[in-house]
Amino acid sequence: MTAAIAAALFATAAPTFAQIAPTDTGAGAQRGTQEMNNSGQVGTVTLFRHGSTTTVVLNIKSTPSGHEAARIFRGKSCDALQANRGSAYTLNDVVNGHSRTIVNATGAKLLSENYVVIVHAGTSGKALQHEVSCGRLYAASDGSTS
Repeated sequence: MTAAIAAALFATAAPTFAQIAPTDTGAGAQRGTQEMNNSGQVGTVTLFRHGSTTTVVLNIKSTPSGHEAARIFRGKSCDALQANRGSAYTLNDVVNGHSRTIVNATGAKLLSENYVVIVHAGTSGKALQHEVSCGRLYAASDGSTS
């Protein structure tokens, strides 16, 4: 009986495996973040591609307890003056160092070297405060995006 149930579960899960691209390792494209304004907040931003959408995962160390606003800005540099002040995509708040958001943009677009992820002190419901962490999104040096 247990073998029959296991076989049935495997048979229904097989189509899911077939939908993953052969070159997709599932690891995502991970980039580092740097501290800003002496915050001590560093970490990673990881992009997981899903066709026309991308899951953006932030893991930031040394964050205070509570929420911090996170956005993707159009720009090539973490220099606040370089980033266009209007955010391109709003991310879910970083809560206790973590955020996960599905963005309506392809991974290739986000990794086009034209976007940065910036974490701001304070919550997204208020005006954005000073920057505490920034990650530049770019393609890998070997030409791949992961």
